[in-house]
Amino acid sequence: PFDVSEIHKYQKKVDGWDITKDKNEIFFLIKKFTFKNFLESQKFVNVVGKIAEEEGHHPDIIFGWGYSEVKITTHAIKGLSENDFILAAKIDQIPSV
Repeated sequence: PFDVSEIHKYQKKVDGWDITKDKNEIFFLIKKFTFKNFLESQKFVNVVGKIAEEEGHHPDIIFGWGYSEVKITTHAIKGLSENDFILAAKIDQIPSV
C-alpha cells in the first residue's frame, strides 16, 4: 500500500475525493455524488458497476434518493494503490446521467 506521502501525491490527480481511514488504519478514497432523483443515482451506480467489472476492482457503494457515495480501497493490500486512483479518475469521467 501507498504511504501517506504517496497518497497525497496521487490525491492531487483526482478531484473531490477525500482520504479517510478506518479503525484498522486502512486508508480509503471516498466521494459523494449528488443527483436530481433516485433513478439518476441508480443509473450512476450501474455505470460505476460496469467500470468496476471491467477493471476487476470493486468499490463499496451506498446510494439512495439523489445521492451516491463511493468508497475505494484495495482490500488485498489493506490500503490504497495506484489502481484505486485510476478507478476514481474513471468514475469521475462518467457523464451526468
